[in-house]
Parts: sequence; structure tokens; C-alpha cells
Amino acid sequence: MLIDTHTHLYLKQFDEDRNKIIKTCIDNNINKLLLPSIDCSTINLLLNLCEQYPDVCYPMLGLHPCSVNENFMQELETLKTLFDTNKFIAIGETGIDLHWDKSTLDKQIEAFKIQISWAKENNLALVIHARNAFDEIFKVLDKEYDDNLKGVFHCFSGSLDQTKRILDYGNFILGIGGVITFKNSGLDKVIENVAIENIILETDSPYLTPAPHRGKRNDSTYLSLIADKLADIYNISTKEVAQITSQNAKKLFKI
Repeated sequence: MLIDTHTHLYLKQFDEDRNKIIKTCIDNNINKLLLPSIDCSTINLLLNLCEQYPDVCYPMLGLHPCSVNENFMQELETLKTLFDTNKFIAIGETGIDLHWDKSTLDKQIEAFKIQISWAKENNLALVIHARNAFDEIFKVLDKEYDDNLKGVFHCFSGSLDQTKRILDYGNFILGIGGVITFKNSGLDKVIENVAIENIILETDSPYLTPAPHRGKRNDSTYLSLIADKLADIYNISTKEVAQITSQNAKKLFKI
């Protein structure tokens, strides 16, 4: 069994064939799809999908750093009320993104810290989005990290030094997606130095489609391509990759 630990299957890009994708996943032993939250504008779509497929789709709660704007505190307050009526498997995705907008850094940091506190208070994994912002994220985690915090750096594509820093915290692992299949990403050279027990699989669909389908919409049925690449890197079978990474995901998210 494979687990896609990060897919935005509730977004409009899947309105035409969402049910077909889920059926294809189940038919191919991709039996669990974990759905990260973006913001208030999409949270109901996410929750409705999880209600429709309760044994396949699992909800997370969070405010994406690219959705942090002037009213981010109001968004966080609205999202937090959903704890009263829903069971979430993680907080996220949250983090810091300085690729699109550096002007919101202070607000992103504040929103990140608040969501870290949610993760600790609710004993949930933290799903971290890091884009052009590892140093800023490490600065926050160096102050906020303790034994009550665990999580994943989703869609990881960092350096070996950044990898070591993440793993040195003790309770964080790496989410590996389509980038590992990109010919010149160099991520394979980093990951070969990481024990597979520190890795979970994800697609981040509809984004970051793995080779050889780059340029097309991504979806969870491509997860096996990522597993195949890791099998090559670790010189083990795809079945072993599936078994180990699925166990890692089940342990982290308590599913």
C-alpha cells in the first residue's frame, strides 16, 4: 500500500475527474490520501471530500503561507473553530514562502508560530511548507521546537546540510515528491544519504508532476513513480519502499 501524504485533490483542477482519480488510486493500492488545508476559501471543499470518502481522504487544518495577508489573524481564528466539529490528522500546511512575496514575512512568521502552538496543543503533526525560506524557518524552530513538536518538511528539495539540520531536531521527517524524479534536481544525491525511515511520499498534486509527465497536471496516481525512483536510489524493491514509507506516515499522522 502507498499513502499520498500531501494532495490538494479538493481543488477545482480535479472537478471533472476527482472520483475517477480516487477509484484509480484504490485500484492501484494507493489507499490513503492526506489533504492539507490552504485557507478558509477551500476548507469546506476539503472537509466535504473527506466526508464523502472517510476511509480514503484525511483532513489537515492550516493556513498556507501564501494565503497570509492583512486579515490572517481572522482567518486563523475562523479555522481554529473547526477543531470543535472535526477531527484533523495534522496542522498544515503552514510555514514560510519567500518565493512570491517577501513583504509578508513578519505576518508569515507569526502565523507559523500560532500553528506550531496548535500542533503542540493538539498533539498533531506539523506540515511545513518551506520555499526560499529554510533559514527563516530554522530560526523559528530553534526557539519553538521541543519534544512535543513533530512533523514533516513537505515537498523537500533542500541541501544535505539542510537535511541534517532538519533531522537533528529529532521529530521531523522529509516529504519526498516529484522533484526526486527531475533529471537535474540533485535531490537524489541528497536523499541517498538519508535513511528511508525518515521519508514519506507525496505528490503535492496538482503541482510538481513527476517525470516523465512534467508539464501535465499532477495527481495521486503518479505516486508510484516517486516510489520507483526511491527504490532505485535505495536499491530495494518498490514494495519495500511502499511498506516502509507507509509505516512512517501512519506513525507520524496516527492513521
